[in-house]
Amino acid sequence: MSSAKTVIATTSAPAAIGPYSQAIRVGDTLFTSGQIPIDPATGNLVEGAIVEQTTQVFKNLKAVLTEAGVDFSHVVKTTVFLKSMSDFTAMNEVYAKNFTEAFPARSTVQVAALPKDSLVEIECVAKYPVA
Repeated sequence: MSSAKTVIATTSAPAAIGPYSQAIRVGDTLFTSGQIPIDPATGNLVEGAIVEQTTQVFKNLKAVLTEAGVDFSHVVKTTVFLKSMSDFTAMNEVYAKNFTEAFPARSTVQVAALPKDSLVEIECVAKYPVA
């Protein structure tokens, strides 16, 4: 298995707002950076509460995964960062619509703040199918 890093980038998801990549592939593993609810067409945070923001986060993650040649069925681990755990149930309803069994492993944590004052950020790890 190669240990070379391949940068994954797409204009269908928000551009990185710092010194990082949207995703990095190493061998058969893809690591995405956390996605926040920025509309890539406008560069602005989407309006709305946790449902609208989580929906946009998944659109952004899907764009990065698609550019990398995988989809949500290849995701093995996610980390969800919430500004408030009171948003957990509503976020979880949107989350569940994007995955089928077997669901990826997941950690969900409440954080003091997120970039651009968003309510949610999600990152994931995906595995490429063995040829």
